[in-house]
Amino acid sequence: MITNILLEYEKSSFDEKVKVFNSITQQLYEFLGVNHPALNVQLVPIDTVDANDYNPNKVAPPEEKLLKLSIKKDGLTMPVVACKKDDNRLEVVDGFHRTKTVKNDKQILNSLNGYLPVSFLNKQIEDRITSTVRHNLARGTHQVELSANLIVLLRKHNWTNARIGLELGMDADEVLRLKQITGLAEAFADKEFSKSWEVEPVKTEL
Repeated sequence: MITNILLEYEKSSFDEKVKVFNSITQQLYEFLGVNHPALNVQLVPIDTVDANDYNPNKVAPPEEKLLKLSIKKDGLTMPVVACKKDDNRLEVVDGFHRTKTVKNDKQILNSLNGYLPVSFLNKQIEDRITSTVRHNLARGTHQVELSANLIVLLRKHNWTNARIGLELGMDADEVLRLKQITGLAEAFADKEFSKSWEVEPVKTEL
């Protein structure tokens, strides 16, 4: 049955093939009945996918170069994880650097015909943040200062320390330590550090 459908669209445009692909994969996902986003991959126009503004995972230039080489040599081996926003655009939860690389490299972008493979999470903003943190922590890539800033953001959403710890897999001491780090940063925000500690040259008389 599926083979007949594919043969019917064999000479169609790529955009039409994408519609068929998305329809079939969605039906197969629903048919399977297993609630894991990796099994529900859709192709979406990459210009509908936005980076998030809270990603705490920074990649150094050599690693970015390696990521680009990896995609060119091996292809995109895993989908980007994204959530639908209120305006029906998509926001990246995991795969910020993959998305950036695809968007910025014409060769890779053309190889995907302007599309990006995406698996979906149905999450509100604060839950999207914690999902991003968990993905990064699971790979061992997460900067302390930025993690602390995320905790402040979650506190603004009225999350308790206990909930933050539970959602991010941290114990109470870790949450407190990150809050203290951010508190220090906020204390000196928009202020210049005193240079009084600098040692003045010693004047010697000849």
